[in-house]
Amino acid sequence: MADDCTALPLEGIKVLDLGHTVMGPTTGLILADMGADVLKIERAPGGDTTRTLTGFGAGFFPYLNRNKASLAIDLKSEQGAGVLRRLIAGADVLIENFGPGAMERLGFGYEACAAANPALIYCALKGFLPGPYEDRPALDEVVQMMGGLAYMTGPSGRPLRAGASVVDILGGTFGAVGILAALHRRKITGEGECVHAALYESVAFLMGQHMAVAAVTGEPPPPMPERGRSWSVYDLFETVDGQEIFIGCTSDAHWQALCTHFDFADWQADPRLADNTLRVAARDWLLPAMRRRIGRLRAEEVQARALRAGIPFAPVGRPQDLFDDPHLNQSGGLCEVRLPDGGTTRLPKLPLRLGRAEFDLRKHPPQIGEGSRAFLLAAGLADAEIEELRAAGVLLTDGPIPSEENDP
Repeated sequence: MADDCTALPLEGIKVLDLGHTVMGPTTGLILADMGADVLKIERAPGGDTTRTLTGFGAGFFPYLNRNKASLAIDLKSEQGAGVLRRLIAGADVLIENFGPGAMERLGFGYEACAAANPALIYCALKGFLPGPYEDRPALDEVVQMMGGLAYMTGPSGRPLRAGASVVDILGGTFGAVGILAALHRRKITGEGECVHAALYESVAFLMGQHMAVAAVTGEPPPPMPERGRSWSVYDLFETVDGQEIFIGCTSDAHWQALCTHFDFADWQADPRLADNTLRVAARDWLLPAMRRRIGRLRAEEVQARALRAGIPFAPVGRPQDLFDDPHLNQSGGLCEVRLPDGGTTRLPKLPLRLGRAEFDLRKHPPQIGEGSRAFLLAAGLADAEIEELRAAGVLLTDGPIPSEENDP
């Protein structure tokens, strides 16, 4: 065991991850990166459907399933269901994000699992928390439309989905937060409980800032592309070499620094621009003039001046630019992960630091069945029984493990 500063905080916690697509696997990923022993339960024989997705879904499996083992089970067979029951009996956490009622129909709803293991933390990730909508199916994009995120993202009349699976990922993160809270409470009570997190309530949480604006101002907030500005400079500027750079000045000190380092001495002394309120009122002429001035500079020069000025700035990046980002690479923000074709790539770690603990890659995203035999042995299945279930197609697991290998 590592010392207290370097040990992963969830070492020894056993998790059954029945999640699929993005939301459930996100919860499992967070726990796995923090050191939990996570067994991903997949459908036999084909495994998780995200293994074979193309297009925008092609990266779901390799990104969200590192640091996990895999076991494919035919849960519709009594033998397969029996294996899962034995795994549940020794688990600390179960994660699922099946559609409404699916786990109950399989015989693995919360009540059934809690009866078998009263200490189990059961995390149910759904489209909606219990209420009038709870039986409706949902997707990330569905709740973005329902909850106002798409409306706030696009211009009027053109609601747009956000550019990442933000609600799936946020809902899965809230699921992990709930699990951590439940594990803490279990230390006091000795009892498990059901943790619920949901997509719709997650997008509502995101929209809370805009709801508060409506409550404070009495006016409905406009979509973000049409919003008014609280700050005088909070915009994109195109450079002479055709690149776009965002610059934000959120204080009078920022404005003074901008004027000093960009040689805007005339504006620095202009009484019409003496404070942020006056500069906001002057945006109609100030912003076009600033775009002309900055548009004479190359992107490298704009960034160098903004950096010296100590003001917020950013070039408009693309996802693929992050592979070679110097900060992410030098700060250890990316880990090397195996891809389905056997190659590797660098993908983001958890955006978190905790003492000297390293939330790094310990296991590559598993092949179907990889790494699960140790979990089965720990659940009381003998090698002969495992081989019989493999031969019958009930389980897809890895081969016998060396006798010196420790069980999880």
